[in-house]
Amino acid sequence: MSKILSQKIKVALVQLAAGTPDKAYNLQKAKTLIEKAVHDEPSTKLVVLPECFNSPYATDKFRAYSEVIRPDSESYKALSQLAQKLKIVLVGGSIPELEPETDHIYNTCMIFNENGELLDKHRKAHLFDIDIPNGIRFKESDTLSAGEKNTLVTSEYGKFGVGICYDMRFPELAMQSARKGAFAMIYPGAFNTVTGPLHWKLLARSRAIDNQVYTLLCSPARDLESSYHAYGHSLVVDPKGNVLTEAGEGEEIVYADLDPEAIDQFRAGIPITTQRRFDIYPDVSK
Repeated sequence: MSKILSQKIKVALVQLAAGTPDKAYNLQKAKTLIEKAVHDEPSTKLVVLPECFNSPYATDKFRAYSEVIRPDSESYKALSQLAQKLKIVLVGGSIPELEPETDHIYNTCMIFNENGELLDKHRKAHLFDIDIPNGIRFKESDTLSAGEKNTLVTSEYGKFGVGICYDMRFPELAMQSARKGAFAMIYPGAFNTVTGPLHWKLLARSRAIDNQVYTLLCSPARDLESSYHAYGHSLVVDPKGNVLTEAGEGEEIVYADLDPEAIDQFRAGIPITTQRRFDIYPDVSK
């Protein structure tokens, strides 16, 4: 059986305390912890950062911290050099991206390969506009524009889908990526202390079970002194829906091994990938 994941790989989720007003400090913090992740577990092949790791997570701050995504921009350069130096696939959380042609701001994840080359970028497709009575009100669309594509990244280990935080609530993105051969869905995210306990782990397990793929969620560490309190609890879920590793609330690096046999065996045992009824409902991957 051909494997959608070419080999067993170790992944690291870097749950860092980011979002200070000092972008250079945030980038240095990310660099230090990524290097620590690979130093402590040298077999690490894929590293994930959290959503908005280099800037405060606040709608009135995104424009001030935004960058044009190009090789000479601050965050691009830092992540590219790290990926090349450490020989890892680096899913660079997200940063506020400025598109100069339209003056739009996007919440964007850059993905780099082992040579420091930009494989792709994902612009958050579903903006976090919510108002929970007695809970939280947040409206990303006050500042941000929505992305216009699903993102399926081809790496040397196979394909994986990328979404950002609120994208996780929309199963179609994961369905499309899985049916096009993804071995995992990776979501840098910053659920808060209201929505996190409700749905963070549940959604990760749901996306994994729906599609029989690995699901990786990477959150910022919780900072009660900031205006936005991230939930934390970065985690990896296997194709059966088992949580392989889960962080706490603070700054932490967690690891997991992704095994192609786990995908193949579970799909053989419960073959939903070949039992779809597209005569009854549409194939969203078409």
